[in-house]
Amino acid sequence: MKIEIITIGDEILIGQIVDTNAAWMGRELTQCGFKIAAITTVGDQSEEIIRALDAGFERADILLLTGGVGPTKDDITKHTLCQYFHTALTFSDEVLQHIESIFLKRNIQLNQLTRNQAYVPVNSTVIQNREGTAPILWFEKGQKILVSMPGVPFEMKTAMTDDIIPRLQQQFLAKDYLRRSYLVSGITESALAMRLAEYENRLPAGFSLAYLPSYGYIRLRLSAWGEERKEEIRQQGRKLRLILGDLFVAKSEKSLERLLGERLRKKGLTVSTAESCTGGYIAHRITTVPGASDYFEGSIVSYDNHIKEELLEVDQKTIETSGVVSQAVVEQMTLSVAKKLKTDCSIAVSGIMGPDGGTREKPVGTVWIATLCGNEILSQVYHVGNSREENIERTASLAILQLIKMLTHKQING
Repeated sequence: MKIEIITIGDEILIGQIVDTNAAWMGRELTQCGFKIAAITTVGDQSEEIIRALDAGFERADILLLTGGVGPTKDDITKHTLCQYFHTALTFSDEVLQHIESIFLKRNIQLNQLTRNQAYVPVNSTVIQNREGTAPILWFEKGQKILVSMPGVPFEMKTAMTDDIIPRLQQQFLAKDYLRRSYLVSGITESALAMRLAEYENRLPAGFSLAYLPSYGYIRLRLSAWGEERKEEIRQQGRKLRLILGDLFVAKSEKSLERLLGERLRKKGLTVSTAESCTGGYIAHRITTVPGASDYFEGSIVSYDNHIKEELLEVDQKTIETSGVVSQAVVEQMTLSVAKKLKTDCSIAVSGIMGPDGGTREKPVGTVWIATLCGNEILSQVYHVGNSREENIERTASLAILQLIKMLTHKQING
């Protein structure tokens, strides 16, 4: 069964907000065995929504809509659906009771606009919104289905997880979606594609290999549909890993910071960071993972040179001789932060993020990264680019990757 996701809202079209709903829904539905035919975004105009519904039903069996179901005048999805399905609104006491219970818990006075959300299309199946006031509406058109949900992300996610996906799975038999993800670093996307060209050409029918480049690394996704291909995808995965060789970092879909946390926790090690050009962003990435306090001790953000000298005990003569963006400086930084914060491992970075500050010898994008594990230090220079924002993101990824590789290939005891 094919699904089309339709997100509704002018705020998405003008770039006021980013459509995270479609990405989340696409990922969850694919993992549950449904194929995504298309993702469409339309504004808050009835005629545009209707055109999107007509086109969507030509491509897909199931349309999942988010947005435009709130209490304000620009929330027109419910009225448009009445027009599309040739029906009218009727007042639902059950929905009103649900809304009243939510307002009572929040100690908020119910107003007329919110009360109007208890009006629902006559020929729809109403599913109560477990997190909010706008009901989920389920329509059937012959053998096809349309579901309208709120655009608020946590309301949509709860509805999808607890109600919509289970109902779709019960009504439709979806094929298993098999996939393997491989984290790769140290090579460009084009060079990797050349290296894997013969492998891709020999993949069995129905298999696909996707390249998902990110800042500082590439994720490969090997996929196929059908439980009967479980052994075959395992064999193809083994072949792929042999070809990747030292480029292979991990078999995982997890974020770099989560992978790092798992490696540290497994070995019983702790980590700290000494950051200059990233301004604490590496520490931020590490602490986005729940339970990071098990292994992350803290960070010293030494943006100015005198902080490097006073807090990290970087020798002033080293800075004068080698420059602040140098191997000698980051190695002193990583040793000092590990000593001061009493950690087994550490990361230190110093670089030129731009757009200014570069020289002929050290242009914008030059970054030195040092990582320490036990008594061993690995330091390496990278050239990350010209965009400041991207340079910070890429530097953080490369630094975390460098430590992951050390933890993977070295036997270090805490």
